[in-house]
Amino acid sequence: MHDAPPAADSLAAEKEPLSAGLKQRHLTMLGLGGVIGAGLFVGSGAGIAVAGPGIIVSYLIAGALAMLVMRMLGEMSSAMPASGAFSVHAERALGRWAGFTVGWLYWFLLVVVLAVEATGAAQIANGWVPGVPQWGWVLIFMVVFTTANLTAVKNFGEFEFWFAALKVGAIVLFLALSLLAIFGVLPDTEAVGFTNLTGQGGFLPNGVSGVVSGVLAVVFAFGGLEVVTIAAAESDDPARAVGRAVRSAVWRILFFYVGSMLVIVTLLPWSSMQPGKSPYVAVLDHIGIPAAGQIMNIVVFVALLSALNANLYGSSRMVFSLAERGEAPKGLLKVSGGGVPRRAVLASVAFGFASVILNLEWPDSIFRYLLNAVGAVLLFVWGLIAVSQLRLRRRIEREMPERLALKMWAFPYLTWVALAGMAGVLVLMITDEGARPQLLWSAAATGAVLVVAWVRELRLRRAA
Repeated sequence: MHDAPPAADSLAAEKEPLSAGLKQRHLTMLGLGGVIGAGLFVGSGAGIAVAGPGIIVSYLIAGALAMLVMRMLGEMSSAMPASGAFSVHAERALGRWAGFTVGWLYWFLLVVVLAVEATGAAQIANGWVPGVPQWGWVLIFMVVFTTANLTAVKNFGEFEFWFAALKVGAIVLFLALSLLAIFGVLPDTEAVGFTNLTGQGGFLPNGVSGVVSGVLAVVFAFGGLEVVTIAAAESDDPARAVGRAVRSAVWRILFFYVGSMLVIVTLLPWSSMQPGKSPYVAVLDHIGIPAAGQIMNIVVFVALLSALNANLYGSSRMVFSLAERGEAPKGLLKVSGGGVPRRAVLASVAFGFASVILNLEWPDSIFRYLLNAVGAVLLFVWGLIAVSQLRLRRRIEREMPERLALKMWAFPYLTWVALAGMAGVLVLMITDEGARPQLLWSAAATGAVLVVAWVRELRLRRAA
């Protein structure tokens, strides 16, 4: 494989044929709300169960890794905004094979997770309205969000703005109520002090290994940050927009995640947490909020639909960018009068509609199998992002230093730290019996895409 194709010789960004309908407020809320989903509201319970109060440290570690990746993405995307974001960056840094691999891997990840989110939302809706079967709800969601994404991009932006606003508002309210309960301000509550943080085996009841297991349980909850760098290409001022969105998102997201864990393990004994049960519901029940379970069900439902909407958008733009570079069928390049790549949207949502049939046949098990199919793909994508940033930073400094409006901290040292962290998580997955199948499935998917990229590269070289 050669270093880079002719198209990668220049770092200058080309004008996108897509519309510029996203505003700064859309990108800011997309950055804030993109990772606030079921992984936080429900999945965090599994992390607390294995790490105890040490889950705070687990989230700090996982959040720091996600922040480093986001900073790398922000640096490259503000200098070279493109609808394919890190796929374009990988191609410019490493060659066609890298752009092809990271683009298709990320597209595969998003379309599968899209179906998972539709299934999760359908399970909640089916509990509310059992007369409509689970597969029927999946079909309804897919039709609604496909229609929204086929119209002007500003509709996607508005959907995400209000979805994210609700999620952010829910967390802020949760933190406020929890703090009042911790200090004994709410009716029928007493100040709890540090009993739950230091009791029940201490702050690290399962030692460092518990913190490490907690990192493995929560790191994938930070997936979704990447979509904001894809969306920036459809704003009026992409370079400025992505810089502002990244700056505002990373610290606030870490605050929401770590802040939530801190108040949860302060208010309740960590040993009372159960995997699969929302610790947010447990806290709200503890402080006497009526119908806490239903309130959180609504929040999780909105979070899932928000993620579905964002992933449909991100996957359609990624496959559109691949088609622009000749890495996907050219037929996907057709753009509507409003600047929407409708064929790319339909191609990306196809698996979501296929999941309607999967939900009809296997409504109880499909959720688990779909999640196993994508497993650690996100880590492989993050790894290529970091390697791309290592290669591109020097070229950007040399060819267009004025575009380095947002720089990676302590380059290149923190980039190497991030790569080491990703390698560490992969090693943890190998040694963890529960996570190993996900890693193997993801490795197989990555290997298959790499083989296709390699064969394609050989054909291109022979044709040249």
